[in-house]
Amino acid sequence: MINREDMLELTRRMTLSRTSITRIAGSYMDSDGEIDGTFNTNFLKLSSAEKGKKLLIAKEIPFSPTNENLRRYKFPDHSMKPGSIWQLLMGIKSCGLKNDVLMETFYELTAEYYQSDQDYAVLVFHDRYDIPVKAADHERLWESEEVFEYIICAVCPLKGDYEPDKPVCGFLFPAFSDRSEEPNCVDVFQADSRHPHLELLYMLGITT
Repeated sequence: MINREDMLELTRRMTLSRTSITRIAGSYMDSDGEIDGTFNTNFLKLSSAEKGKKLLIAKEIPFSPTNENLRRYKFPDHSMKPGSIWQLLMGIKSCGLKNDVLMETFYELTAEYYQSDQDYAVLVFHDRYDIPVKAADHERLWESEEVFEYIICAVCPLKGDYEPDKPVCGFLFPAFSDRSEEPNCVDVFQADSRHPHLELLYMLGITT
């Protein structure tokens, strides 16, 4: 189960003045899964307007109703072996999205699984959150207790010329639990929980 307070702790920082997102990368795909173009840039180099738009997309994943639209899944042991999607995600996180080969591998893997009848974008965000220490009365002391490094992936239909709409599915990896990293788990987002994109779970090596 996902603790709502953990997610709110992350989303409270997803504003123009407080964000610590370091980088954003993405791929524009046609309905057949062919890559139309990619980008990879320092998040702070975006204009304020673009940062605001992209923050709304990133925030949609952890801010969605917990344990309804956002659910936690544990990676099976066989999904965490060398050459697995888990290893790929760990590599993407560790390099802060700066390895174009890993990013392209991820886009191609997504296109292989994801089913769409329209053009869409795959957006990936990288963040480093210095988790502040909390005193016994739950007041923040602000000394960094741990750094939570994670990525958010959002799959968004395109509503115009390379303009992503709200995400229809995505995930936060590693999972954030009890104010700490849970590397064996992933929090998966489905905008429509009644008609989920199960292919995203299959891509992650998770069976329900």
